[in-house]
Amino acid sequence: MPKSISYSRTTITELMIPSYANFGGKIHGGILLSLMDKVAYACASKHAGTYVVTVSVDGVNFLQPIEVGELLSLHASVNYVGRSSMVIGIRVVSENVKTGEKKHTNTSYFTMVAKDDVTGKPTEVPELILETKEDIRRCLEAIKRKQLKEVYKDDFDNEISELHVEKDLHLLANERIIINP
Repeated sequence: MPKSISYSRTTITELMIPSYANFGGKIHGGILLSLMDKVAYACASKHAGTYVVTVSVDGVNFLQPIEVGELLSLHASVNYVGRSSMVIGIRVVSENVKTGEKKHTNTSYFTMVAKDDVTGKPTEVPELILETKEDIRRCLEAIKRKQLKEVYKDDFDNEISELHVEKDLHLLANERIIINP
């Protein structure tokens, strides 16, 4: 049975505590990635109605630092569904509880795949109901991102297969590289 985006939309809010900080006193990127994976799982498994696994993460850009003591809200929604896969869009917002200031710190896209409980093989997910223009825009963006990712992969694979160390050594000329064989 098809499900709407609003059905599985998920928000997780967590207080950023000192043990989450890196050596610079900001929240460690690994902590953030773990929380993003958690909210992606919650959102995708709710839509799929079954166990899901993360198969790829696109566009993890750390836009602004997150401070100890801030509340971090991770907003996730299903942006696109394939046969067994789902693209989960995640927007991360931190809030200074003293000042009320909010800042957008991250946006990322997790591709999750639904798994059959018995066989462990990919299983079909419900169709996605788009209810708003924003839902349609996000779905179209996910399709475009998927297309561009495939083109990039093909182009990259072609370039790598044609890479020859001796012939392409000139590519290192303007880089901060020392060759010491």
